Amino acid sequence: MKDKDTKQLQELLKSKKLELFELRVKLKTMQLNKPSEIRAVRKDIARISTALSALKA
Repeated sequence: MKDKDTKQLQELLKSKKLELFELRVKLKTMQLNKPSEIRAVRKDIARISTALSALKA
């Protein structure tokens, strides 16, 4: 993630948030096979947010 610029990280963050939304919908409709995917996506979002804040500082 350190090799990406701010614009790329923001786009990646947006796509991960959309993916998290879709996973939560699948969880509520009982279509999600691996609930651990939600945790992995949340951690990815946290990593991207940390990288963005490091670039801004």
